[in-house]
Amino acid sequence: MSKRVLTTESGAPVADNQNSASAGVGGPLLIQDQQLLEKLARFNRERIPERVVHARGSGAYGYFEVTDDVTGFTHADFLGEIGRRTEVFLRFSTVADSLGGADAVRDPRGFAVKFYTREGNYDLVGNNTPVFFIKDPIKFPDFIHSQKRDPFTGRQEPDNVWDFWAHAPEATHQVTWLMGDRGIPASYRHMNGYGSHTYQWTNEQGEAFFVKYHFKTNQGIRCLSSEQAAELAGKDPNSHQTDLLQAIERGVNPSWTLYVQLMPAEEAADYRFNPFDLTKVWPHKDYPLQRVGRLVLDRNPDNVFAEVEQAAFSPNNFVPGIGPSPDKMLQGRLFAYADAQRYRLGVNHTLLPVNAPRATEANNYGRDGFMALNPQGRGAKNYEPNSYDGPVETGRPLSAPLAVNGHTGNHVAPLHTKDDDFFQAGELYRLMSAEEKSRLIANIAGGLSQVSRDDVIEKNLAHFHAADPEYGKRVEEAVRALRED
Repeated sequence: MSKRVLTTESGAPVADNQNSASAGVGGPLLIQDQQLLEKLARFNRERIPERVVHARGSGAYGYFEVTDDVTGFTHADFLGEIGRRTEVFLRFSTVADSLGGADAVRDPRGFAVKFYTREGNYDLVGNNTPVFFIKDPIKFPDFIHSQKRDPFTGRQEPDNVWDFWAHAPEATHQVTWLMGDRGIPASYRHMNGYGSHTYQWTNEQGEAFFVKYHFKTNQGIRCLSSEQAAELAGKDPNSHQTDLLQAIERGVNPSWTLYVQLMPAEEAADYRFNPFDLTKVWPHKDYPLQRVGRLVLDRNPDNVFAEVEQAAFSPNNFVPGIGPSPDKMLQGRLFAYADAQRYRLGVNHTLLPVNAPRATEANNYGRDGFMALNPQGRGAKNYEPNSYDGPVETGRPLSAPLAVNGHTGNHVAPLHTKDDDFFQAGELYRLMSAEEKSRLIANIAGGLSQVSRDDVIEKNLAHFHAADPEYGKRVEEAVRALRED
């Protein structure tokens, strides 16, 4: 069987791919050597800007299958009947570290799902925690700067990390999650995923519900201690990637059960917590979990760069029956995520196979720009409306309208009866076993004790005291003991 002929990018056959063309034996190289110049030029351009956050990622394909009837709450087609399957791509990631970081680190994990539905792609972009550190997107660049490498030392600095948290009391809830046992998952398969934000569902009758998504792992929760993680990160920085890849290759396909919490829209204004505050949860006794379906991963990408690194998610990719809420962090991300991918991948990144619709096709008037394919055909118009049978609007909103009132301005989020920055962090602490509390205290004290300024330490200790007196007392004692050593 004859082998295929190696060619240049223009299709010309390559005579010699082992020796560069030179001026005589041992002479200087020639600029006319197309194969050499083409290979070096391409090599120089093989890397694209990495994501500022969620840079280190893994992913897999699979499907989502509806197991329970939720048509009374949403008219989304892919949730329309029991047994319906929709192809998905799921990207896992760490948040703060760079593309070259280790998997087994104490950090939230991204949990981003792309549903290739018959009504277009639906992106559900979340984490493995139900809450986050901040509630307003204007703080997001500052928060990430404080967690990334310091401009002078080139490493993550406890002074920066804890100084930001000292000035962000709303972070206390998420810090308690992060420093607890679930702060370092044993693998991507052994952690839950959450939509984290509050979204909106709308049914056929136009009734609106606010919704929170919970993907519960069917493999069971497994986590690593700080000591176990440090050892694993040193032995295999790619531990989570390796685990996911090998599990699927063996046919041990990981799965999650999707549950939702549903709040009738009219109940939001008087709920005891602000239902649109990303630093807070809805207690299950208030809004119980309702099962929706099952997500299964059963196929690895063929090329990690093409399919994982170039996978682009944006929470503004909604489908009919699903829409946004007034969640401030979500509102900021509706712009920021898509804009990040236009910067990284170009304005035509939605034409890449991993990002393009699969169960339908995209019909719009986008043209030109880097890597444009312009597949609309000869004579297709690039404006709307037109008289040439181009695609037209439906006139039907994807979701119910959100009520607004008041004056424009820079407003603090409205307070509900139980809204403070510490109550739910204290509730989480009090749910922990004695052993879990001890590990949490040790993890917090290990980082906070490294802070150089006493006033920054005191501000953080005040947050833990406000969450729970015992919590604060134990952290304070542990920090003092470490600083005295």
